[in-house]
Amino acid sequence: MQDNQHGPLAGFTVGVTAARRADELGALLRRRGGAVLHAPALRIVPLADDAELLAATKELIDHGPDVVVATTAIGFRGWVEAADGWGYGEELLTRLRGVELLARGPKVRGAIRAAGLTEEWSPASESMAEVLDRLLGEGVDGRRIALQLHGEPLPGFVESLRAAGADVVVVPVYRWMAPEDLGPLDRLLDATISRALDAVTFTSAPAAASLLSRAETRGQLPELLRALDHDVLAACVGPVTALPLQAVGVTTVQPERFRLGPLVQLLGLELPSRARTLPVAGHRIEIRGHAVLVDNDLRPVPPAGMALLRALSRRPGWVVSRADLLGALPGAGRDEHAVETAMARLRTALGVPKLIQTVVKRGYRLALDPAADTKYADV
Repeated sequence: MQDNQHGPLAGFTVGVTAARRADELGALLRRRGGAVLHAPALRIVPLADDAELLAATKELIDHGPDVVVATTAIGFRGWVEAADGWGYGEELLTRLRGVELLARGPKVRGAIRAAGLTEEWSPASESMAEVLDRLLGEGVDGRRIALQLHGEPLPGFVESLRAAGADVVVVPVYRWMAPEDLGPLDRLLDATISRALDAVTFTSAPAAASLLSRAETRGQLPELLRALDHDVLAACVGPVTALPLQAVGVTTVQPERFRLGPLVQLLGLELPSRARTLPVAGHRIEIRGHAVLVDNDLRPVPPAGMALLRALSRRPGWVVSRADLLGALPGAGRDEHAVETAMARLRTALGVPKLIQTVVKRGYRLALDPAADTKYADV
């Protein structure tokens, strides 16, 4: 059930790996109540420093293409601006005026028109697969096709065109590289593995691949995969982005429309649906990532308290020993007094002490409502 008062993501923490549009994604998540941990998994090499883009631009000016496929608005604008900075802007635009110009979607169409050009066609689906079908349907044997990329290659697309006889010139508008400061990415990895995050979002395949690669370098890949498999939701903006994760067996969720807004809306449905809801001592509690909804009142809970509450909720109504609860506490050592201290703080955070009962000389239990005993007896 969504919490309209606090937002559907209240009490959840979401990791953001995006380098581009991270502020926009973070704002959308916070607007729905979520906490955000941002760690760019990549950095973008500045256009003016990219010799490969300059070489591709000169090649297309000297030997014009028959078709140009523009895949992203920011990438197309960046290409034109970079050419302008190098002194080739007008020559590039003159070349592009004489070719079949295809735009992947409406944003790219807008960027093309803003440059004083006109696209010949754009797919209703905004899908590169539809662009490929059109090109192959027209016949590409002997044709020269320029493909503007934005950060990530489209190998299947390029191979299909080349196999059909096309001369494909790849225009790499940005180059993705590992971030210069790996500290934030390492902190996001640690937070994922320790289950301090409820979800991690990915908006490009290279970002997903970069996170996996960093985990492997640090010797954490098995732990990361276990976390993503069981407790931390991997949310991708689309199927291409999900490919590196799916290749290592990680199940992902994706919105039907491959945009940031629908991605955040999907999280607002998925995360609350994964939260544990129980009737306890005449109250309804919903256990979220770093907070608990008690009768729709959001109560932030410290990490140690959440660890105890999760341990109790695995067998609601049953007594859990202090020893078992000590084992659930992160870094608690061997002193069972740590359980009593964390339990006192948990009860204070929840605001309703009677939710958790002390069973003398045995441990603690959630005060599950009697009517629910049968339902949860074998949990």
